[in-house]
This record gives sequence, C-alpha cells and structure tokens, in this order.
Amino acid sequence: MTGDREWASYWRSADAPLEAMHAHFRQHRYQRHSHETYSFGVTERGAQTFACRGAGHTSAAGMVMAFNPDEVHDGHAAHELGFTYRIVHIGPELVADVLADIAERPVGLPLFVAPVLRSPLLATRLRGLHAALARGAAPLERDEMITSTIAAVIRLAGAGGVIRTPPTVPAPAATRFAARARGLLHDRYAEPLGADALAAWAGCSRYTLYRSFRAAYGMAPSDYQRQLRLRAARRLLVAGRPAARVATEVGFTDQAHLTRWFTRHYGITPTTYRRAG
Repeated sequence: MTGDREWASYWRSADAPLEAMHAHFRQHRYQRHSHETYSFGVTERGAQTFACRGAGHTSAAGMVMAFNPDEVHDGHAAHELGFTYRIVHIGPELVADVLADIAERPVGLPLFVAPVLRSPLLATRLRGLHAALARGAAPLERDEMITSTIAAVIRLAGAGGVIRTPPTVPAPAATRFAARARGLLHDRYAEPLGADALAAWAGCSRYTLYRSFRAAYGMAPSDYQRQLRLRAARRLLVAGRPAARVATEVGFTDQAHLTRWFTRHYGITPTTYRRAG
C-alpha cells in the first residue's frame, strides 16, 4: 500500500456500532458531511486539512482528530504528497457505556472542543485499536481496547477539552424554522421535496429557511437531505441490499448517482462498504 495510488480498506462490526477505515488519499476531497458516531482518527503520514466549527484545521503525522456526532466537516490533502490515516467510528452508546464505568457521578455525553489533539500516546492507542479491529480481535479484547482508548481521549481532553451538553432552552424563531424543516426531511428524505414546499412547511421564506438551516445544522437543506439518504443507504447496504436497488429506495437517480455521492462523503464505494462486514 505505497506509491502514488489512492487506496482505502474498510471494516464494520456485525454486532456493535463500530467501524474503521485505513486509507491513503492524494486527490480525493471529502464533501461536507457528518457521522452519527464519534470519530477518532490518527494521521500516519502527510497532512490533511479540513474545515470544522467555522475554522480551518490541519492534522499532520502523529496528530489525532476527534469529531463529535453530527459534526459537519470536510477534508483533503494539505499538499500533493497526500496523507495516510486511520479512523475509528464509535457509536454514542458505546461511549456512554465507558463513561458510566469511569465516571464517579452521572455525566452527559462529551463534546470535544478541539478537533485536533496532540498526543503520541493517544495516537498509539488509536493505531492499536484500529489494527485490532481490522484483524478481527476477540470481543473481550476489542471491548477492553475500546474502553481504554475512549478513556484516554477523555483524560487527554481534560478541563476545557470536554464540555457537557447544555440544557435545552426555548428556541428562537429561526431555530424553530430550521427544526421544522429538519423534521420534514427526516420523514420524507427519499421524496423530491422542493424549496417552496420545505419553506411553507417551516413557515418562513426560502431565504430565511436557507440561512436558518445552515446556521443550525452547518449545511444547506439539500446537503442535509442527501446525507440522510446516504445514511439510509448505509443501513440498507448492511442489510445486504444490492446498491442499484438501494439507490432508488433512498431517493438517488440510479446506482451511479449513489456511488458518486457515497464516495465523496465516505471515501469508499457502496459495494466496498457492503462487503466490509
């Protein structure tokens, strides 16, 4: 796995919300997207640049990335030599289980403030966890490594590195508009909804909805709808459905349309993802 060519290998657990990827990219550019999981990555060679939380960040060799669930980001090589990295996606429920074990009192799920962390120890832990997952480690060893890795991330973040979910407060009008539109998109993501229909449902103008939605969720309504379709596609692919059938079920024009966007978001094709389990 050397040279100039791009490559990616993917692993997915059959019994836990746990996935991992090892990849080398030079030209590939990730579309703005988010994951339903916590995502912890380590850059092994080169450097990658990404936008997240309204700012640009760079992860060079040895650095660790920490993304919260539903945190919008993109990514591409920082220079022509590209980058090689490993990333592990861990479901919030697994993180909650670890926190319940190590916390002295009930706490909420963590939100990582810094998307790039500097820690050789944590980088080593992540590489070890990824390698164990990829080689099919026994459940006990896997669970122990997940626990130790998550605990290490929490401790490294320390005071100021982890914040708790703030209490719910009444939403201003713009946020309510965005939330209404989001609800409709979740209910009817596979349908060809137009901007007028979405704005009418939200109770505001198209322009107001566009601004409100981007402010609330980090992307335009059309991008959010596409992401919902891709997440649905992942679930159907895991269930064994063929990509061509999945494409039409979730709202894409055809398999090629699904494949193009799936690759832009996840760095692999739908077929590669389906075979990873």
